[in-house]
Amino acid sequence: MLRIGSHISSAGGYLAMAQRAAALNATTFAFFTRNPRGGSAKAIDEADIAAFHAFCAEHDIDKIVAHAPYTLNPCAEKPNVREFAHTVFADDLQRMEHTPGQYYNFHPGSHVGQGTETGIAKTAEVLNEVLFDGMRTTVLLETMAGKGSEIGATFEELREILDRVTLEKHMGVCLDTCHVYDGGYDIVNDLDGVLTKFDSVIGLSRLKAVHLNNSMYGLSSHKDRHAKIVEGTMPLDAIVRIIRHPALRGLPFILETPNDDAGYAAEIALLRDLFEKE
Repeated sequence: MLRIGSHISSAGGYLAMAQRAAALNATTFAFFTRNPRGGSAKAIDEADIAAFHAFCAEHDIDKIVAHAPYTLNPCAEKPNVREFAHTVFADDLQRMEHTPGQYYNFHPGSHVGQGTETGIAKTAEVLNEVLFDGMRTTVLLETMAGKGSEIGATFEELREILDRVTLEKHMGVCLDTCHVYDGGYDIVNDLDGVLTKFDSVIGLSRLKAVHLNNSMYGLSSHKDRHAKIVEGTMPLDAIVRIIRHPALRGLPFILETPNDDAGYAAEIALLRDLFEKE
């Protein structure tokens, strides 16, 4: 079975998100824990959470991928920016305990001129401050495109972060297809080779989710511009090879393509149909 969904607006609460996902015929979804540009999060409604769990059980939605706000930069140079990252991260991980066993995805950050090694060290430092014993959430480092001073554009950089995290058992990776392709990993012509490289550097057991996006600019562009599934530089047959790959079976595939709900529903239907024609 192909477990596929899209980003869903968090307006209205958890039950409303699950209902919107089911309306798209999705069996997973992603959402921002708060405004993607930052700000406070809505209070948890226990009745809403209970209704959400019941609805998900009825509609075969068993994995969701929360996304930290884009403004969360744990390796920033400015102390106030790092303090914001720490505060939001810690708060979000407590909120995630209401949906145990799920994923919390974040961008490893931008070192803004401090250097990659400093950026890696600072991101790991924040992770060591916010992760806690007994937590039931897996925190995912997202693969990045290498735009500007981003860290996490290579598997080796992600490995370095993981190696510095004390509670590493609570860590995983989310592979973004646009990002890795823009970052120089040729998943169009050498998917097996890229996944073998990932396995040798990080370990496929760490791969917990996939952001399934086409790329507007393409291989090694370092642009991070997502495209719709059938409109980017990656041919459709390459995307089908990704969703069918044995090493990726069962993972939640999250569409982050520039779409409205109708567009997401159409992409979900297309990809599910192609997957089942294997």
